Amino acid sequence: MASVPVVVVAGLHARARGEVVRALLSGVSHSAAVHHDLRGGRVTRVVLDPWGVRDRADVPLAHGCVPCTVRDDAPHALLGLAHAASLLVLEIWGALETRPIVEEIARTPGLRPAAVLTAVDASALPHDIACDERLGDRPPAALDDDDRYVAEVLARQIEYASGLVLVPADDPGDTALAARVLDHLGAGLPVTPLPELTAATLAAQVDPAALAAQVHPATVRLPCDRDSGDVVTVVWRRPRPLHPVRFHDVIQDVIQDVIQDVAGAAVRSRGRMWLASRPGTLLAWDCVAGLLAIEDRGPWLAARPAAWASASPARRAAAALDWRPGLGDRTQLIAFTGGGIDRAALFGLLDRCLLTDEEMLAGATAWESYADPFAAVLD
Repeated sequence: MASVPVVVVAGLHARARGEVVRALLSGVSHSAAVHHDLRGGRVTRVVLDPWGVRDRADVPLAHGCVPCTVRDDAPHALLGLAHAASLLVLEIWGALETRPIVEEIARTPGLRPAAVLTAVDASALPHDIACDERLGDRPPAALDDDDRYVAEVLARQIEYASGLVLVPADDPGDTALAARVLDHLGAGLPVTPLPELTAATLAAQVDPAALAAQVHPATVRLPCDRDSGDVVTVVWRRPRPLHPVRFHDVIQDVIQDVIQDVAGAAVRSRGRMWLASRPGTLLAWDCVAGLLAIEDRGPWLAARPAAWASASPARRAAAALDWRPGLGDRTQLIAFTGGGIDRAALFGLLDRCLLTDEEMLAGATAWESYADPFAAVLD
């Protein structure tokens, strides 16, 4: 049996998701959509076609887990429609993670992910990507006890996609601003205005491994250094390690200034970094709307030479771009995007945390003896 293309439509903005689904259904004959309604503490599967709701049924919870239930039911529901469909659409509710569902669809014989689209409401994007509001304060998009931030979830939905669809605001100026924001945050992903969305604009197939690679710190797809007027991206790239104590002191002692001047002005910043005291560890810098996380994301390839042959093509390509004799793929690479960034102040702050020439000459043995104030959170 030939596989049927599935377009996954995700995003926090329910109105935008709904309009994208309707546009796809109305533009393709013999199409159908599946949506899981999570209101009222239940999982209700809704099947739609170009004329409206075709079927509605409650789905028993799997292990009391709503995300697991949707992940397991979605391929089953889509397969039930595949025999008579030329296109299937799966609309993912609000804050649910897109990746596990896409990967489950890709593993299902008879289905193939043709596109992963994040639908964005132009009137809501500028506020939501910079606000400090938690999902739990915004029902019904969130599940019970979901304490993630609106900006955090929205940023990840924009980044884990094969394309972005912008639903216009009433004010053309708001739509233009949202388009510029997406152009930066999407890091080169196609941004399609809703009126221009057709099946012909979709890819024939998307590779879940490629989608995962574009959001992993080792292979992350970052925006380019550019200035669009009211939206700016600057990329900090340096070939030497950070001194753990100096860097920690900046984070701890100047936290309010850092958040306001470095992260607050940059509503989104992400990338990879290298602490001198941890020469084998690739660390992720991940900040949304002033909420900064630094995490251990495994070894640099230079720290495990034997792993080169088994690394993915994306990982080898990213490492090769950064490779330098003696240091390998170790580097500082962070992109900051926001409405107003003082490049000189930001880079000056971070550059002062790098090892000096004298410290570089001391070598890795000396670096590993440095006090490591990050041990409490990274070990």
